[in-house]
Amino acid sequence: MQPQIPLTRDLVMIGGGHTHALVLRMWGMKPLPGVRLTVINPTPTAAYSGMLPGHIAGHYPREALQIDLVKLARFAGARVILGRAAGIDRQARRVIVPGRADVGYDIASIDIGITAEMPDLPGFADHAVPAKPLDAFADRWERFVRDVRAGKRAPVVAVIGGGVAGVELALAAAHRLGDGAKVTVVEGTAPLAALGKGAQRALFAHLERAGVDLLAGLPAMGVDETGVYLSDGRHVPAGFVLGTAATRPAPWLGTTGLALDAGFVAVTETLQSETDPAVFACGDIAAMTWAPRPKAGVYAVRQAPVLYDNLRAALSGSGTLRRYRPQKDYLKLISTGGKGAVADKWGLRLDRPALWRWKDRIDRKFMEKFHDLPKMAVPPLPATVAEGVREVMGDKPLCAGCGAKVGFGDLASVLVDLPRVGRADVLMGPGDDAAVLVCGKAQQVLTTDHLRAFTEDAWLLSRIAAIHAMGDVWSMGARPQVALSQLILPRMAPALQRETLREVMAAAAEVFAAEGAEIVGGHTTMGAEMTVGFTVTGLSINGPISIAGAKPGDWLVLTKPVGTGVVLAAEMQGAADGNVVARCLASMARPQGAAARLLAAHAHAMTDVTGFGLAGHLMEMMDASGTAARIDMTYVPLLHGAEALSASGHGSTLLPSNKAVTSRMFWTESARADLLFDPQTAGGLLAAVPASHARDIVARLRDAGEGATIIGAVEDGKPFLTVDN
Repeated sequence: MQPQIPLTRDLVMIGGGHTHALVLRMWGMKPLPGVRLTVINPTPTAAYSGMLPGHIAGHYPREALQIDLVKLARFAGARVILGRAAGIDRQARRVIVPGRADVGYDIASIDIGITAEMPDLPGFADHAVPAKPLDAFADRWERFVRDVRAGKRAPVVAVIGGGVAGVELALAAAHRLGDGAKVTVVEGTAPLAALGKGAQRALFAHLERAGVDLLAGLPAMGVDETGVYLSDGRHVPAGFVLGTAATRPAPWLGTTGLALDAGFVAVTETLQSETDPAVFACGDIAAMTWAPRPKAGVYAVRQAPVLYDNLRAALSGSGTLRRYRPQKDYLKLISTGGKGAVADKWGLRLDRPALWRWKDRIDRKFMEKFHDLPKMAVPPLPATVAEGVREVMGDKPLCAGCGAKVGFGDLASVLVDLPRVGRADVLMGPGDDAAVLVCGKAQQVLTTDHLRAFTEDAWLLSRIAAIHAMGDVWSMGARPQVALSQLILPRMAPALQRETLREVMAAAAEVFAAEGAEIVGGHTTMGAEMTVGFTVTGLSINGPISIAGAKPGDWLVLTKPVGTGVVLAAEMQGAADGNVVARCLASMARPQGAAARLLAAHAHAMTDVTGFGLAGHLMEMMDASGTAARIDMTYVPLLHGAEALSASGHGSTLLPSNKAVTSRMFWTESARADLLFDPQTAGGLLAAVPASHARDIVARLRDAGEGATIIGAVEDGKPFLTVDN
């Protein structure tokens, strides 16, 4: 039997820049056993700078230049933390990420890129867009182009900065906006100073042919909603102001105590900080003080194999670290708006359409590394196994979250045989969302739930597990009181155990405290994989709301979209877009206490939608209430991307079991309708409320930030569900 290798070292990659993206890919193909790898980035994707001008010009769709960090991390066996690093506590060896517990590290690497913000230029923050970060710029640009096409904005653009980036983006903007566009480049000193004379002349000619004005030697003095003010008093009108002149590092680097060069992390030839060998830096954020070079993607790309080898050596404690030797010059291919490009190296000038095709091939080949990740072989089953093994394993990995639950039919068949003692202080037992106990004159709700890990982020998993566990208390109209934790940690070194427990308990304590509940204890063990769960008690003031009170004529209100099961199942197979996964996780991480209190004042019956899917939990309510229901699939809210994943054949391993309820349903099979049976993790509340109050309740829920929707109504008749399309 192959022993489980314990986790002993934490590697934290801060930022999803080009170097880190390449290292993640290499790590997935050859990981270092025993290392827990984490990547921290504000967004689930990172834009490739080489294709940005082509995207601005309209040659590439947005997805062509996006590196999906969620898919890449899944491939690398890494956890993704979607947050913005704001500091490093080097003494405690923790990365500070506002809004969550600090992230511990043994070795850290920084690749956060740079910004083109100009905070010293009056009005820039309010009225201009920096070219970096790339994602934010691309989003703002697309909105501007749509407004121009719709006649809402004039096609007038000003670019602050006449370097290579400014000129390239100005030409791209002029091409995209077409005839009638007015684009102006403002440069405080000499434009295109980094290029040879031949390339300069070629690009100046392209600017003239495109009708782009170049104002050199005139620094920008301020920006407002009408445009840019220059040092000579002139005003350059613009509806979109783009800043490319600055290359600023993140200010928080100055608080780390690391040696800096003009704010950038000063590194040695091994890409380690000059101050702290446990901290590496690469890409634009690194200052190679021993071999100064301009900020360019070519250096970031060529640093990747050196960084990969050196991280492995530092984490394993073996081997000599490699030295990075940057080339003195490199070929610059600068696009010219249309499908043409100018080349510059050693002062040579080339200007022809064939250069665009060359640049396009280089860029597409680079992005293919991330869009077409190699399929890593899965260890095969032994040639001879017990009868039934292959059928039980199926062709999909076992789902996590609520998708790992036992099917409703199997569970119900066991619960029905449980002996009943007949205690007078047990008002509700198996079959409802939670047990209800009599404690003196009060009534106490008791429930338990746990989740098999669907994310490597222990903090986020704990937050969602706590919200999920409180769902049964909320759905009964009770207020959470106390919680006991039940944790299984994968085998790891004591230091990693402490860090993991710190993250888990910090997240749980925050969620429970917000509801006025306390964690009073629990139990922790080591096992094959992480599982987080909580036993929760709640207090009911006006008596619990059960699933048995729905009345004909009630309207059905749902507070969250469905689709977590299909998204998590697809993500496990590397098939879910990172933005889809991020939205799914954000939905699961949203508490439902405020929504529950709004609904509890009027609900005749209420439940939380979890493992048995919307249809299964609604039928439980109908069975208990002795009524039928009708819902309109058009009004059932779905998570972004869930229907497309369902149509592609993705689904939870619990989906077939959940479909057993269709024997008492009228429905038309479709990818959308399949989501009625999708197991939800930390799903929404489903409430039967009087029709006279339903619209007001939904309006109040939406005012409180909930995406509540009326999806159908309770009807007279035997328990049966009709689904209209």
